[in-house]
Amino acid sequence: MFAIFAKEVNSFFSTAIGYVVISIFIIMTGLFIWVFPGNFNVFDRGFANLIPFFEISPWIFIFLIPAICMRSFSEERKQGTLELILTKPISLNQLIFGKFFGALVLGIFALIPTLLYIFTISNLTAENSTIELGAILSSYFGLVLLMASFTSIGIFASCITDNQLIAFISAAFLCLLMFYAFEGISDVQLFGSEIYALEYLSLSFHYNSMTRGVLDTRDIIYFLSISIFFLGLAKLQLQNFLK
Repeated sequence: MFAIFAKEVNSFFSTAIGYVVISIFIIMTGLFIWVFPGNFNVFDRGFANLIPFFEISPWIFIFLIPAICMRSFSEERKQGTLELILTKPISLNQLIFGKFFGALVLGIFALIPTLLYIFTISNLTAENSTIELGAILSSYFGLVLLMASFTSIGIFASCITDNQLIAFISAAFLCLLMFYAFEGISDVQLFGSEIYALEYLSLSFHYNSMTRGVLDTRDIIYFLSISIFFLGLAKLQLQNFLK
């Protein structure tokens, strides 16, 4: 698995892909938080905190992570190298997890420069005031878990087709569906009542819980379950393809 992981990470940074992904994320979040006027702008909100960053980041990753993952297996299928890889002493699980962690690490690399935002926000706080560092670290942890869920969805979408564009669109749609759709449906009145239980199925519900500084094992288990579920679907899809 480590060989696949190292190969994936090296492929990202031996080309412009890794640098472009990191640059896009930093530029987009920076513009929304510090430059563009609106609800995500720290100065417009009037509060020295990183809540706007953690609100806008999932929406950027909904499209950015599928772009990272779209080539993971679709390219192997298109070039016919998937069967060749599996002739080596490596299992299907190791192949899937190697590509999964390789893509996830690239997303984590994109987050590292944003740690400077903590220093910036701390300098914007009023005198004798401090930032809620615990809530910020909890939010970063929640964002990483959310990225893991998006990455597993991207890996699955890449397994179902040999067309990278279709893999990207499918993954972005599924990420959007899992992040927002269930919560949105729960607000719709069906049969005269709102189905609040549906919001528990959405990624946004559990992510928002962690951004409030609450580390609940139920949220962590939910994210891990979603990741394992879609990676399991990816394995089934590859097994059917290789038959």
